[in-house]
Amino acid sequence: MEEIYLLLGSNLGNSLNYLKNAAQLIDEQIGSIIKPSSYYRTAAWGKSNQPDFINQAISLESSMPAVKLLNAIWSIEDNLDRKREERWGARTIDIDIIFYGSQIINLPDLIIPHKLLHERRFVLMPLNEIAPQFLHPVIGKTINQLLLELTDDLSVRKLEKYN
Repeated sequence: MEEIYLLLGSNLGNSLNYLKNAAQLIDEQIGSIIKPSSYYRTAAWGKSNQPDFINQAISLESSMPAVKLLNAIWSIEDNLDRKREERWGARTIDIDIIFYGSQIINLPDLIIPHKLLHERRFVLMPLNEIAPQFLHPVIGKTINQLLLELTDDLSVRKLEKYN
């Protein structure tokens, strides 16, 4: 079993429902969710002229190999009406693999750890809530250290009302 960290995001339709449905499908089809973070409202990154995102990090345990995990995630995204029309565009659901245990994977369609996680506040804040001491296997720093050193000033705030 591997401890896997995923980041879920949505900024179209009822984002909270999409995140809840995605987490349920992940738990049913991929592996047992150990710990979900709170929900966070995040300004759009990369393409800022779109609605804010709601993000959540989750940790889960699964024995599913990484490439099969990616295919299962794509299937869940498809089931939740994800359209891949433009890079960093608005979407009903986005599920990114952040860590797959401490493995380092570099394939054409799959890079783990996620190559930009250490530069993104919207990834590090929810991840820090559930795994502050997790050690980035490439950079050699904990999630908490990466968050403290972060220069990204994107607006990311916890949604107290829904947690």
